[in-house]
Amino acid sequence: MAEPVSPSTAPDRAPPKRAPGRVLPNQRTLLSWIFAARLAVAVATLVGASLLWTETPDLAFLVSVSVLLAFTVTVYGWWATWVREIVPGVGFLLVQAVVDLGVVTTVVHVTGGGGSPFPALFVVVIAAYAILMPAWAGTVTTLLAAGLYFADSYWAYPQTLDLSFWGQVAVLVVVFPIVAALGARLRRASLEQDSLQTELKRVRLEADEILRSIRSGVLTVDGMGRLAFINPTAARLLGVDAEAQLGHPILDLLQERSIELWTALTAGIRNGKKVSRAEGALARPDGFACPIGLSTTTFEPEGGGLPSVTALFADITDSKQLQELHLRAQRLEAVAALSASLAHEIRNPLASIRSSVEQLSRSARADDDERFLAQLIVRETDRLSRLLTQFLDFSRVRASRFVPVDLHEVAVAACQLVREHPDCSPGATLRVEGGSTVLDGDEDLLHRVVTNLLLNAVQSSRGAIDVSITTRRASENDLPEGCVMENPVCISVQDSGPGIPAEIRESLFQPFVTGRPGGTGLGLAIVQRGVEAHHGLVLVDSGPDRGTTFTIYMPARIRTEEAA
Repeated sequence: MAEPVSPSTAPDRAPPKRAPGRVLPNQRTLLSWIFAARLAVAVATLVGASLLWTETPDLAFLVSVSVLLAFTVTVYGWWATWVREIVPGVGFLLVQAVVDLGVVTTVVHVTGGGGSPFPALFVVVIAAYAILMPAWAGTVTTLLAAGLYFADSYWAYPQTLDLSFWGQVAVLVVVFPIVAALGARLRRASLEQDSLQTELKRVRLEADEILRSIRSGVLTVDGMGRLAFINPTAARLLGVDAEAQLGHPILDLLQERSIELWTALTAGIRNGKKVSRAEGALARPDGFACPIGLSTTTFEPEGGGLPSVTALFADITDSKQLQELHLRAQRLEAVAALSASLAHEIRNPLASIRSSVEQLSRSARADDDERFLAQLIVRETDRLSRLLTQFLDFSRVRASRFVPVDLHEVAVAACQLVREHPDCSPGATLRVEGGSTVLDGDEDLLHRVVTNLLLNAVQSSRGAIDVSITTRRASENDLPEGCVMENPVCISVQDSGPGIPAEIRESLFQPFVTGRPGGTGLGLAIVQRGVEAHHGLVLVDSGPDRGTTFTIYMPARIRTEEAA
């Protein structure tokens, strides 16, 4: 498929070409035909005049001057219409008509006036300019033609003014209104066709621009398995050279890249089967596989034969991630409800056990071993109580009220708190970057979210580590595909730690999943629920050589109905 010419790169005044099936040739083309016919008649006249030069030199000289004048006007007309690309006006056309009538009059004069076999040339000139010019200008041309024919015959050949002559004059006058009426209808039909062609070209350009700019891949394979069209997105996803592949078989390459896409295309070619919605996998040029969603449609050729198939497919990795986030949020809600129930059911008996053991240890009859065991029970009971408190904190992750909060100030306060935490090594460096970033949120909950991320970073190293927190405004282009968020803000926590173990990376935000000895696995689960409470999303990027980066996107404004 040829590269379309966009409006910005097309010439401002490119000479229009005659379209197939056009009612009339365009004005410039018709004028070219007139110029060519004029030159042919003029040259023939000049040759005839040269033969008569010795017999009638005065007439031959007059013919030569007439031909030279016609040649000069023709060259100017061609230069004006094709080189300067001037749109011919009525005045220009009238001048050309007068020159053509002069050439025809010369031919008729040389060949016998009213007895000449060439008066029909007047009819040709009248018909041609009746199509090109409005009615009044055509009338002037017709009257001028009749006047020149009559005057030449009257003064030069009065003996030819017979009934046949007057019949020819009548034909000149009658031909004009007929041709003018037909020409007017043809012009209207031609203008309508021009309008339709212009609109069709515009629609094609818009459609082509849409196909080339959408984020989905589009390709068309003909009935022989050859690539008929491919847009840049599809070429990028498949890793093919679009220009080199067009017109060549591509099904074998598609079978290597995506068996599901190949199956859908071959089923469409062989059986005319269409695929509405399907999913598959695509091997990208970088060696990684990504999930794709695809659909196909078929187009039957008019003359019969195998249909061509158009496939639309897109990388749905981000959509899959969003679905996983929503499922994760649902699981967190279920675990939170269970945690709250268990914590309430266990805390009261646990408090009774602790109180009873303390009283027994204070008894005068208790010996040293019993007091030691009682202290052990109290210590473990306190540890269980703290764990239950964490469960309750997890179950109570709710945004109670939304007020304007500066995320940058929240990050600064969280840094100050984590620096004093026992798990924060003296060699750890925590810094806050970015500027004021205001959003509607629950300040306490946002503080818990940032604090848990910072604690997770410093606890992962237990040594020298560099942690940077950045707050900023984000654009909608920063969001993953399929995520819609108005006026998003972003906070990212990046550390230089060892990274997250691969075995827990997929279930990182699930409760009770931890890679740290002694951890409860609730910190990141609280982060996830806190971000969800603010209608945001959290993304993680981690690797052994680049540490871990948590990136959170949240809307800057929360509508009243959403906050409720």
